[in-house]
Amino acid sequence: MKLPVPPAAGPVTIRSKMNRLVLAVCIPLVIILVVMLSLMVVHTQLYTDLLHNVTTASEFNQDFKSNIDLKMYYYVTGSQYSEGLPIEEVQAAQSLARDLLDTTTNRESRLAIASVLDLCQNLEEKIYQIQDTQDYDERQNQLENNINVLTALIQEFMYDYLYTESVQLDTLQAQMNQRLLTELVLVFLLTAVLLTTLTRHAVRLSRSITQPITDLCARVEELGGGDLTPREPVKADEYEILTLSQGFEQMAGRLQDLLEETTQKQESLRKMELALLQSQINPHFLYNTMDTIIWLIEAGKNREATEMISNLSNFFRFSLSKGKDVITLAEEGEQVLSYLRIQQARYRDILQYTMDLPQELGNTSLPKLTLQPLVENALYHGIKMKRGMGHIAILARREGDCVVLQVTDDGAGIPPARLEELRRAMDQGDRVGFGLATVHERLRLLFGPPYGLEIHSTEGVGTTVCARVPCSGEGGDH
Repeated sequence: MKLPVPPAAGPVTIRSKMNRLVLAVCIPLVIILVVMLSLMVVHTQLYTDLLHNVTTASEFNQDFKSNIDLKMYYYVTGSQYSEGLPIEEVQAAQSLARDLLDTTTNRESRLAIASVLDLCQNLEEKIYQIQDTQDYDERQNQLENNINVLTALIQEFMYDYLYTESVQLDTLQAQMNQRLLTELVLVFLLTAVLLTTLTRHAVRLSRSITQPITDLCARVEELGGGDLTPREPVKADEYEILTLSQGFEQMAGRLQDLLEETTQKQESLRKMELALLQSQINPHFLYNTMDTIIWLIEAGKNREATEMISNLSNFFRFSLSKGKDVITLAEEGEQVLSYLRIQQARYRDILQYTMDLPQELGNTSLPKLTLQPLVENALYHGIKMKRGMGHIAILARREGDCVVLQVTDDGAGIPPARLEELRRAMDQGDRVGFGLATVHERLRLLFGPPYGLEIHSTEGVGTTVCARVPCSGEGGDH
């Protein structure tokens, strides 16, 4: 049975499904927000331009005619209050009219402000004409017939401009209110549709993930009860769940083969190995691990869930080791690392670990499941028995013709009487301790009496368990 490979039109990963769900939510929301912001910016800009035009035109129209007429009157009569010709005021009015013409969109308003600009230019010419006229009566005549008439026309056209822009401002305000109401209704409807679609997709996604995991939990319970008959994998659309399910079935099939081998080889060694393998399929360990995976998925932590599923798959794959009894230290280290990663995800508040297995010792041969029971013993009987954070250190070193594998914890430690009882029981072959006697006896059966376990512990300080194996891996593949 081969693990599934995700084809282009086959099982999809949980991460890709979550990404699709996120995109299905984010893209419509972004579109709605962009459209609303764009409409808001356009409306606001139009309203701001109109308001600016009305305000500017109002200020211009309030005092332009009176100022020009008065200053020209003083100039023509030669009054002591005369400040000269109001050329700068007229040119400023022309500049203001040009600015208004640039920001005005309404046709009638543009015609009015264009007329203002033409009249201002004409007014400037008439002012210069008065300057060139010497006769007093002629000046008075030009003041009344030209200047006063032009300023009156400028004022009238500016009033027309103000009226037209004010009407457009009111119209735009009404349109904005109507559009705002329409947009709110549209957003409400789109949000309702989006929430409905999101809810349906979320429920469908949740069922597509949780139901296969529930089936996997039931299968794990069967495995824990001893039913190792390979079955069809659970039905699922997710690549990770299919991988996990087929991994379980592979594991069940290989374990069945291992169980059949136990009747043909050394009975005592096989019984010990079977005990260790069955401890790795501890239902409580799998239940807790699967519950943690379900919690991570429901919490949206898909990356952590994927990593935990991968670690669980690696843990069982290395537990099986293709049916081999003797593996390398590097392979054993990978299996222990997967186990520690799973346990740290569950006990992150109390568990830290370090591992130092030198690369040059990686090909050292040893019975599989040598280190993992020692690490499990350190966790459950050391770290969990004390308060606060604990640390497990796994290291390997060479001593002469031996390789020493050391597992140290700073947990509760072992009372002296109990420690002496453990040492004596292991020497006599009695089954005591959590996997310690089994590991010790397997090492003795494979490599001889010089090898096995050593236990050192101080109550309240911690425990160190050392496993000695031959440096060259003598003992063969049993």
